[in-house]
Amino acid sequence: MSPVPVTPERGWPLHTSAASRAAEAAALAVTPPHALMQRAGLGVARLALALAPHARTIAVLAGPGNNGGDGLVAARHLHAAGKALRVVLLGDEQRLPADAADALQAARAAGVPITDRLDEAPADLVVDALLGLGTTRAPEGRIAEAIAWAAARGGPVLAVDLPTGLHPDTGQPLGAACVRATATLSLLTLKPGLFTGAGRDLAGSVWLDTLGVEAGAESARLAPAPEPRPRAHVQHKGSFGDVVVVGGAPGMGGAAWLAARAALAAGAGRVYCSPLDPAAALLDPAHPELMGRGTWWRSPPAELAAATVVCGCGGGGAVRAALPPLLAHAVRLLLDADALNAVASDPSLQRLLAGRAGRGQQTILTPHPLEAARLLGTGAAEVQSDRIAAAERLAARFAAVVVLKGSGSIVAAPGAKPSLNPTGNALLASAGTGDVLAGWMAGGWMPGREAHPVAVDAVWQHGRAADLALACGATHPLLASALIDALHAAA
Repeated sequence: MSPVPVTPERGWPLHTSAASRAAEAAALAVTPPHALMQRAGLGVARLALALAPHARTIAVLAGPGNNGGDGLVAARHLHAAGKALRVVLLGDEQRLPADAADALQAARAAGVPITDRLDEAPADLVVDALLGLGTTRAPEGRIAEAIAWAAARGGPVLAVDLPTGLHPDTGQPLGAACVRATATLSLLTLKPGLFTGAGRDLAGSVWLDTLGVEAGAESARLAPAPEPRPRAHVQHKGSFGDVVVVGGAPGMGGAAWLAARAALAAGAGRVYCSPLDPAAALLDPAHPELMGRGTWWRSPPAELAAATVVCGCGGGGAVRAALPPLLAHAVRLLLDADALNAVASDPSLQRLLAGRAGRGQQTILTPHPLEAARLLGTGAAEVQSDRIAAAERLAARFAAVVVLKGSGSIVAAPGAKPSLNPTGNALLASAGTGDVLAGWMAGGWMPGREAHPVAVDAVWQHGRAADLALACGATHPLLASALIDALHAAA
C-alpha cells in the first residue's frame, strides 16, 4: 500500500465524490478505528519524502476535517524522519472528527510543533491537507488565507486527495482561491476532476494510494494506451477501407487536406478529399497519394454508405448542402467544426442526426466547448463548468459518440461510462490540430470497428504525440502538418 504514479498507459478507474464517499463508508465499517487515516497519512509522508527528499522545512496545512487528520498523521511520520516540520491547524480542535482528533493527540505526543498562525517562516515543501473530498463551496476566511500563503512560499505543494478548492467531479475551481499543486496524492480512489478542465493544471502529477480498499464500480475511466493492431501479410489497401473528407470551403481548403493527410497516415486504405469550394484543385501536389473527388456527397447512397466520412473541416456555410445526404446514408460519419455549427442551427439536420442510430448508422461528433454549447443551446462557460455532464447530454441527445475536446478531452457514448483522456498538452493549441484529430480518427475507423473505441484510441494517440514532442524539448505549438508526422511516427 504505497503511492503509485498515475501513468497515461493504463486505463485507471475513476470515481465521483459520491462513489468515493460510499467506498470510504464501506471501508470504515470493516476496518479498525483510525486505520484508514493511519494508512493515508503514511502514504502522504512517503510521497512527500520521495518528491522532496532534500526539503529541510515542511509545513503541513491541516484543515478542520479528516483531510486535516491525514495531514497530522503525515506530519508525525515526517517529524520522525528528522524533518524540520510544523503544522498549521486551521480549525477548531474541539470540533474535529474522531479520527482527526486522535491524529492530533498522537502528533502532539510525538512532539510535532503545532500552531494556528500563518507566519513568514520558510517552507521548502507545503502539504495541503485543508479540505479534500468534502469541498462543496469556495474556500473563504482562514482557508483562503492559507491557500494564498502556500502560493507565496514559491516551492512545491503536495495536495492530499485533492487540491483545496477544486471540485472533485468537474475539475473546476469552486472560487477564486484554489491550491495549485505540484503533485496530488489521491486517496482510495481517483477523482474525475483531477483529469479534466482546470484540474490537470491544478493537480500537477497525480498519484494514487488505494489504502488497500476495493472501491467498487467505476463512475468513469481514464483512457488507456491503444492495443497494437498488427497487419496480416494477406491484407491489402482494400482491407482498411476508404475515407472521404468533405470540407474546405473557399479560403479554408487546407483544413480538408490536413484531415485527409491524417486519415491516410492513420492507416486508411484510400483517402479522397471532396472540397466544398467548386474552384478548388482536386490534387495536393505535395501529397499525390491523396485523391480528389468533386461533389462526392452527391454520389449514389450505396457509395456514400461504403466509406468512412469526415464532414466539416473548414466547411464554412457551404457544408450545409452536403449534410442531408451524408446524414441519411453514410454508415460511419464523423462531424467536426462547421458541420456541427450547421446542425446546431437547423432543427431538420438535428432530426436527421438523432435518427441515425435507429438506422444502424454510427456517428462521432468532435466539438470544442463553444460548438458543444451551440448544440446544447447554452453557453461555453456552462459546458466547461461540468464537461463530463455536457458530453453525456450531447451523446444522449444525438445517440452518438461525442468527443468534447479540451484539457482532459471527454469521450461519451450512450450506455457507456465516460472516458477521460490523460494525454495531451498546450502544444496542441494551434490551428488545424482539430482537423488532424478528425482525420486521424476516421483513418482508424475501418469497417467492423465500433465508433466508441475508435474515438478513445485516436484522442489518446493525438495527445500522446504532443506529450512526446514536449518531452523532446518542444516549446512552441505544434504545426498541424508536423503533428501528422508525429502521430505517424509514434503509431
